[in-house]
Amino acid sequence: MLNNFRLQHTRIGICLVSGLLMLSACDLAPEYKRPQYALPDTWQGTAPFHVAQPLDEIPKGTWWTVFNDPTLNQLEDQLNKNNPDLKAAAETFMQSRALLSEVKSQLYPNLTLSAGGGRYKQSHNRLFRSSTSNGPITENNAQYQASAMWEVDLWGRIRNQIKMQRSLAQVSAADYEAAKLSLQAELARNYMILRGYDAQNEVLKESIKYFEAAVDVTRMRQMGAIAAGIDVSRAENQLEMTKAQQTEIQAQRDITEHAIAVLVNQVPMGFHVEPIKSNEAMNIPNVPLGVPSALLQRRPDIASAERQMAAANRAIGVSKAAFYPDITINALSGFEDSGFGLATLPNSMWSAAVKAALPLFQGGLRRATLQRNWSQYRQTRDNYRSVVLNGFKEVADNLTLTQKMSKKFRENKAASEAALRTQGMAMSLYTGGLTNYLDVVTAQTAALTAQIAEVESKTRLMQASVNLITALGGGWDANELPQKKLESVGVFQYSHLGNSVGKE
Repeated sequence: MLNNFRLQHTRIGICLVSGLLMLSACDLAPEYKRPQYALPDTWQGTAPFHVAQPLDEIPKGTWWTVFNDPTLNQLEDQLNKNNPDLKAAAETFMQSRALLSEVKSQLYPNLTLSAGGGRYKQSHNRLFRSSTSNGPITENNAQYQASAMWEVDLWGRIRNQIKMQRSLAQVSAADYEAAKLSLQAELARNYMILRGYDAQNEVLKESIKYFEAAVDVTRMRQMGAIAAGIDVSRAENQLEMTKAQQTEIQAQRDITEHAIAVLVNQVPMGFHVEPIKSNEAMNIPNVPLGVPSALLQRRPDIASAERQMAAANRAIGVSKAAFYPDITINALSGFEDSGFGLATLPNSMWSAAVKAALPLFQGGLRRATLQRNWSQYRQTRDNYRSVVLNGFKEVADNLTLTQKMSKKFRENKAASEAALRTQGMAMSLYTGGLTNYLDVVTAQTAALTAQIAEVESKTRLMQASVNLITALGGGWDANELPQKKLESVGVFQYSHLGNSVGKE
């Protein structure tokens, strides 16, 4: 009879646990679908359309190597290893990943072991103690026990919290990629500006030599009573103005060099980048103008916006679960005795309980929370659309700039060559007595202006190329796919942070 009673209770327990496990499969979050957009295969929009989805797991490459500059490569490597802002962004991801592990721990039972003991003495004269009592006034007490508590996730509250936090960790990873790409682009742009100043300084240096020779010529002609004193004054004015212009360029170069030093985590006063004589050797990358628009999907800011949508979707499921009761199972077992026979069956103790809790009235708190989470989801959806449109705008802007600045550079180069020829002819005519020095000054000014314009247009073209590559997400080679396990406790490498991004 006793065995049948125990068997019946065992079956009831098994059925109860099975039912709880089946109910734990409930998911109150709305079905999430990644946003889809019909995008053209080319930026000109002449090709057929295809459906594209945001890709948040393609790693970015070392895109700056397309400029074929060893110094830039070295600086970018230093930035990736040492930049403090980049390290801070990486720590933000580490915190998000740790928080994911914290949330995931709620899915499992909490187990506790405890042990204790003591010796107690009672007063002979304590209240209600009989003067004839022969009971002991001292006693020993010892106990050890194990307890377990488990919240049954019937309505998917914990699982939705886990998925929400996983998406937020992926947001942090995408934000890290965006911060890294932004810092790399800032360094590359500053480097292009620095080399532009080097080229301008070299142009001014050569012009100063030429103008010094012109001053000598005018002085000799004045001494020979061939030229007036005004020619000497004009030549000296041209020389000194050019020297002042060179001083300004050198100051701007120093400031730009300081900015680069900060990006690579160096003290500006002790940092120096060796100057070059010309930026003509710098490679103008051949960024294909017909890049498929699907490459825009590799932008980390778009990946971040999409993951925020996924997290907001899961938050709705968490807030819906608040309308259902929380089920908690508690169990305790152990031994307790006031003597020395602790671990014996008569001294055993245990308890088991199931608790269900459901708030009856909270003044509309749960409904307001649900409405707020729905609003936040719609907000992230609208923000995603805005980020996508802004990404298209940035690519289109930089495509236009790259095309136009390339044309302008060729035109300025031709103008510079023509101006230098004019300068030489004007000086020859002047020394031959066939023209006045005002024509020489005009030709010299035009030549200097044209050379500076050529250098500046080359610098702007290089910057536009950097911005275009950045707008496209930074690099085209996907050498490895990311790991999908965000809860890994292995050694963390900042350079492989992007590889920790996975799917929901």
